[in-house]
Amino acid sequence: NPAEVPRPFRLTRLVQNQTGYRHLTRLLSRAYLEGQHLGRPQVESAWIAQAADGLIALSGGVAGDVGQALLAGDTRSARQRADAWRAAFGDRYYLEVTRTGRPQEGEYLAAAVDLAGTANLPVVATNDVRFLAPGDFEAHEVRVCIHEGRLLDDTRRPRPYSAEQYLRTPEEMAELFADLPEALENTLEIARRCNLSLTLGQHFLPAFPVPEGLSTADFFSRQARAGLDARLARRPVSGEGNPRAEPRVYAERLQGELEVINQMGFAGYFLIVADFIRWAREQGIPVGPGRGSGAGSLVAYALGITDLDPIEHVLLFERFLNPERVSMPDFDVDFCMEKRDRVIEYVAERYGRQAVSQIITFGTLAAKAVVRDVGRVLGHPYGFVDKIAKMVPFELKMTLDRALEESEDLKQAYAGDEEVRAILDMARKLEGLARNASKHAGGVVIAPTELTDFAPLYCEPGGANLVTQYDKDDVEAVGLVKFDFLGLRTLTVIDWALKTIHAAHPQAPPIDITAIDPHDPEAFALLKRCATTAVFQLESRGMKELIKKLRPDSFEDMTALVALFRPGPLQSGMVDDFIARKHGEAEVAYPHPDLEPILKPTYGIILYQEQVMQIAQVLAGYSLGGADLLRRAMGKKKKEEMDKQRAVFEQGAIERGVAAATATYIFDLMDKFAGYGFNRSHSAAYALVSYQTLWLKAHYPAAFMAAVLSADMDNTDKVVPLIDECQALKLRLLPPAINRSEYRFTIADDQTLV
Repeated sequence: NPAEVPRPFRLTRLVQNQTGYRHLTRLLSRAYLEGQHLGRPQVESAWIAQAADGLIALSGGVAGDVGQALLAGDTRSARQRADAWRAAFGDRYYLEVTRTGRPQEGEYLAAAVDLAGTANLPVVATNDVRFLAPGDFEAHEVRVCIHEGRLLDDTRRPRPYSAEQYLRTPEEMAELFADLPEALENTLEIARRCNLSLTLGQHFLPAFPVPEGLSTADFFSRQARAGLDARLARRPVSGEGNPRAEPRVYAERLQGELEVINQMGFAGYFLIVADFIRWAREQGIPVGPGRGSGAGSLVAYALGITDLDPIEHVLLFERFLNPERVSMPDFDVDFCMEKRDRVIEYVAERYGRQAVSQIITFGTLAAKAVVRDVGRVLGHPYGFVDKIAKMVPFELKMTLDRALEESEDLKQAYAGDEEVRAILDMARKLEGLARNASKHAGGVVIAPTELTDFAPLYCEPGGANLVTQYDKDDVEAVGLVKFDFLGLRTLTVIDWALKTIHAAHPQAPPIDITAIDPHDPEAFALLKRCATTAVFQLESRGMKELIKKLRPDSFEDMTALVALFRPGPLQSGMVDDFIARKHGEAEVAYPHPDLEPILKPTYGIILYQEQVMQIAQVLAGYSLGGADLLRRAMGKKKKEEMDKQRAVFEQGAIERGVAAATATYIFDLMDKFAGYGFNRSHSAAYALVSYQTLWLKAHYPAAFMAAVLSADMDNTDKVVPLIDECQALKLRLLPPAINRSEYRFTIADDQTLV
């Protein structure tokens, strides 16, 4: 009975079809969930026999259970085990043979061929491939040593691999197994039997429960209309002086978005997101106002997914969901850092724990880290390796090849020192390989059926931190939809501050942070003084310098701040031009009179991606969906696509009475600024969170600083400047006292922190 075989042993399974794929994903998942021994996932033999349909099995060669029995001289047991596997897999069980120069291979091969003859079993030749080229063996050994924490020259370390385990050519395999032609023929037979076809790019959502008699689309449309009515009723909208604010404009925009969303089949997605956000708010869990392009959807605003009116803030739905380029919508939802996991737990309860999981992410051997790992494995002293690693520039996405071009010290060390060269050459071979598995910061997948119908699962010993074995790109490719549950510490700070304020003033109604005055003079006075320490996104030294120059006095300016404070605008001169125009030190000019309404808020400068889209729409007759495609093309700088878009834009502009030279000039201007352009939806949404923290600091500084200190109280480097800020605000900070202090910072009165 295979269940009685000593473990561990190897049995390779190959997928034939969809049934086999599901069986394999479940077996792999079960290995992690139920079969971990000493941190190593293993599959029980009995599980395999229960899930053999659609799978081909290779015996594992020397490392398999049949191989172990043959090498032990127990031919009878080997025959029993082979017969048991054949009973499970039928003619889909093959005895595997290799010639890679490892111990006992020759002895095993002879015994396996004899068994194949007596038991009428097919044999198949493999090379047990571990690396691609013959010269990669040492790099493979170094990688194994990194994983196992060993030194390459350690004579006592296990050496289960040989230099022959590379991807041999068909000619090499034919020569190696010339005496066993049937073993080679069976490799082709197995290839012909494997016919799995995965349909990529489709999306499979769980069914959202709707009232009987209503389709998902109908229920979705009703919810959106009711939500918009409630929004407008809570905040009456007047059309006086602002045509955008008329109720008719909202109704038409909502109808247009609903038609696109329903046509694309995404109604269920919106309902699912709206549902878990609604639940979070009902439980008192702070939710962000939105982030990314999702803030451009009026439907999202109506359903409570976002809290920023996209019509008031001139945000575009097509920047989020383009009807001319079908792609899955993607809401990034911020939750209070402390309570985010409760929302994920709610989703798991609602849709079934077998259908909900977080997503794996892989740490890689990055430039500095791989140098340190390789140097250690090769036995070099820490100081020597550390010196080399520090020569690699500390930049995002830095590679060793780039480092050798940009770092003169590293280049000289590489040229003049053989040991440095050996470390770097080896490190370059391993750079980018996966080093460890961890959990994606916020990605959660919700499947319509069991997750294992789509992807295998991974977890740590004991079942902790369950995630898919596919990363975020692959889970989406196989059809699972990713929902982003992100933790934002600032939401926790706001929540703590509001609770502290209410505890100190219980007679007053609780503050609704979403209903504060967006034009508060005290908040903007604080902003203009650059007193923005602890204010979300506005606290860095560089940002304070920008605030000092810009002197922002409106929410529109705060939105611009977020977009301007990036390397592109700062280095291109855009920021200086923007500031000069705002303060009347430079002329505000528009490339064409029709563009004034679009560019007036940014003083004639193309700052946002949405402005690029609007210009294409107004000047050249693009649909907003087509304009989004233009924006994407400009961002990617693909010449062929850009030439095509230039012709469309210029022809459309000329047909609308724009001079050819002007059309060319404006297209070039858009192309230039598209590289610096920022997503206005994201900028406005995060500017709102910035403004909320600014307002709290202006009106309730003690409660706000108590919350900020609590959020960072385990980080002395952050606490010290925050205490200095308390002194600058003329707040007293009392020392700890056992009779009055709580775990977190709180307030004794409006001027005193405890």
